Amino acid sequence: MSTKPGFPNGFGRRVLTEVDSTNAEAARIAKTLSGPEWILALNQTASRGRRGRPWRFPKGNFAATLVLHPKETPDIVALRSFVASLALFDAFVSAGVQPQALALKWPNDVLLNGGKVAGILLESIGAGQGVSHLAIGIGVNLADAPAQAEVEAGAVRPVALLSEAGVSISPEEFLDLLASAYARLEEQFTTFGFAPIREGWLARAARLGEVITARTATSETSGTFETVDEHGNLVLKTPKTRVAIAAADVFF
Repeated sequence: MSTKPGFPNGFGRRVLTEVDSTNAEAARIAKTLSGPEWILALNQTASRGRRGRPWRFPKGNFAATLVLHPKETPDIVALRSFVASLALFDAFVSAGVQPQALALKWPNDVLLNGGKVAGILLESIGAGQGVSHLAIGIGVNLADAPAQAEVEAGAVRPVALLSEAGVSISPEEFLDLLASAYARLEEQFTTFGFAPIREGWLARAARLGEVITARTATSETSGTFETVDEHGNLVLKTPKTRVAIAAADVFF
């Protein structure tokens, strides 16, 4: 673990040449950490996304995990996916991306010119009614993106920051921008709760007010994307009713 000038106070910074996955490393070292810690891998040999899906990791892309020891109940802890989404948005803007080119896709993707440039994976280990540690895994297509054929049918097309926005940045440089943005928003979250984070997220939400489809393992719901409620649920207005969805894959 190391710190560097400009890195947020109280956050550790660990850069690994290679690891299986930063979330797996987070699980291994979480008990040894005295405070929040960022783990950045310059190469991942066993990258994965949501629902255990494999995730290709080209050289020059970003893979990092923030390890936290949160004190809130699990439902509140899970809202940090929105904190991380906003931090990614701000980091991209700091890197030189025009804000109007970016949007946040529920529950945890960042879009650039309508294509997926970043994703978030939250994993936690519980202790009784609490969470002993939270791993916020973040992957960003800085240099390269998977081909459309490599992602799930109907999924948003993958894009890379370099080709889509003309921004060239190293993983280490991007980590510094992201860590600073996250530290500021984490303080806001722990001080004022979810409300301002929710408001900021909705102001940047993709397809708000439009018809989208949410798919779970057992159901599919299409409706107008009305809002995200105070619990982080996606709220769709269908011809018959309003539906609050806690977890799903969203398709446009």
